[in-house]
Amino acid sequence: MKANTDLAALDHIASLKKSDRMPVLFVGHGSPMNALPGNEYFNSWQALGSEFGSKMARPQLILCISAHWLTDGWHLTAMAQPKTIHDFGGFPQELFDQQYPAHGDAAAAKALAQLVRQRNSLPLGLDENWGLDHGAWGVLKPMFPAADIPVIQLSMDYRRAPEDHYALAQQLKMLRERGVLIVGSGNIVHNLREMQRGAAASQAFDWALEFDQTTGGHIQQGNLGALQNFLKLGSLARMAHPTHEHYLPLLYAAGAADAGEPARFFNISYQGGSIAMRSVVWG
Repeated sequence: MKANTDLAALDHIASLKKSDRMPVLFVGHGSPMNALPGNEYFNSWQALGSEFGSKMARPQLILCISAHWLTDGWHLTAMAQPKTIHDFGGFPQELFDQQYPAHGDAAAAKALAQLVRQRNSLPLGLDENWGLDHGAWGVLKPMFPAADIPVIQLSMDYRRAPEDHYALAQQLKMLRERGVLIVGSGNIVHNLREMQRGAAASQAFDWALEFDQTTGGHIQQGNLGALQNFLKLGSLARMAHPTHEHYLPLLYAAGAADAGEPARFFNISYQGGSIAMRSVVWG
């Protein structure tokens, strides 16, 4: 994958003007219920959001990669007003009533589609039907409740090998100098079949602890390239991720970070013993 290095066209798009370097986030989103006020995760996302504009630069644009949008090829949302998608079932009406009316940015999406390339130098696709799924709005709404920063979602081609996702993510790194906050939303461990109701946030299965701590070790040591080799952990990886769509957003955040860049962990805890909530801020 090779990015088009002509960045001049971005100067004419308000949300992509040159800026101070933005951080990169990986957010463990866990249960959809975490998007409602009154829990430790909502509170942590709210606190993180308050750092933008004070400790960290305020984003001009948010590019979110969620575990919940898988496509054939890679696509960007390209509508003026993305809808709030309630892609879950069996939860209280209060969760279905949630809306996140952030604008999209079609001009920025079109520019990014040409700048970032898939395999065979194909541009990214443009999508006007998706919107913001709960992996995106569930964490962005607590962080940026005013919904006054435009949001674009980037889908993931699940058929592709982890190294393809990481390679595409490395092309996103340049956007950090363009006011773009890159947010990967998934979970470092995600096995719903093994969830134990009532488990404390400090409790996790041995395999969940091992996979979470191994991954955290790579991040802490700046060994970010090793993250794309998680399937080599064999049965440990299969227990942590019976399907690995929740892990892949980590590769997008890590791919946009630098190996020597300081990483700050937060929410080092678990839900149901089988979902790791560990989250990371780079930069």
